[in-house]
Amino acid sequence: MRKLILATAAAAALSLTATAPAQAGKVLLKAPIAFGSHLPGLGTPIIRVAEELKNASGGDIKMKVYEPKKLVAPFEILDAVSTGKVNAGYATAGYWAGKMKAAPLFSAVPFGPEAGEYMAWLYYGNGMKLYQGMYDEAGYNVKVLPCAIIAPETSGWFSKPIEKPEDLQGLKMRFFGLGGKVMQKLGVSTSLLPGGEIFPALEKKAIDATEFSMPAIDKKLGFHKLVKYNYFPGWHQQATVFELLINGDTWKKMDKSQQATVENVCKASMAHSFAEGEAIQFEAMKENVEKNGVKIMTWNDTMLATFKSTWEDVAAEESKDASFKKVYDDLTTFRDGYALWKANAFLPRK
Repeated sequence: MRKLILATAAAAALSLTATAPAQAGKVLLKAPIAFGSHLPGLGTPIIRVAEELKNASGGDIKMKVYEPKKLVAPFEILDAVSTGKVNAGYATAGYWAGKMKAAPLFSAVPFGPEAGEYMAWLYYGNGMKLYQGMYDEAGYNVKVLPCAIIAPETSGWFSKPIEKPEDLQGLKMRFFGLGGKVMQKLGVSTSLLPGGEIFPALEKKAIDATEFSMPAIDKKLGFHKLVKYNYFPGWHQQATVFELLINGDTWKKMDKSQQATVENVCKASMAHSFAEGEAIQFEAMKENVEKNGVKIMTWNDTMLATFKSTWEDVAAEESKDASFKKVYDDLTTFRDGYALWKANAFLPRK
């Protein structure tokens, strides 16, 4: 009888072993990043993500972060992740505008949405379905996860006041994303330079003006040493989303627990990065004014109206592309609904 019981137990154990799903092995994500890890809100979030992935997974998931150009150049990250040259990367979708028309809509949109509304659309609207679908339809073998978001950027650094649209004519300026298309229509010659190349370009007069990010980040890059007029509000980027890209094959090999860990760490990073950005701007602005001779400028009503009407023209032109139109129409529908809440729930600005 005892032998029968032992034999039955052994058989049951063997059966459980045979039918139990194989656990995924340890994962090492090698992630080139598009922004230096010294830049608060831009580069710091992915360093925190790497630490939290290790802690949350008990060491099963590790991430090795490579500074810009150390492994892959910033504008090559998407292709490198998709082809498997690296299995992860951290950038912003606006960098892929030349590859996918809709990409900038998942990065920053002129005149909104702000961070809360953006996240609402991504997580509770159709945003994430459209975001992943964009990469899938374009043939990229990647899993995309929003992994940081920052508050409004400054609207630019200029060497002289800009009081009317004509003052923009002929300027050479570093500008990002869809806002750059607005500036082009207003007579500005724009270029999209990585952060590390902007100061030398200003110094050599290759560009006359620039935008890049929030005051604390711009201060790290030293723009105040060369151009003193810093304009607000950042109409072109009221919020900016940054993405973690993971090679599709790598993602599929991860078990559900590992995938959930990465997803939740990135969601936590969205909160961390937004809070960090909100916390550090006023000190940077104060120092710029009191120690660096910076003049904080506010766009007049004429300039803001010009930027907005020009953006509407750009949006209409970009919507001739079916992929852009699909995403923009969905975002617009969500925002039209959200407007009822926004108009009633929040204190008026003036």
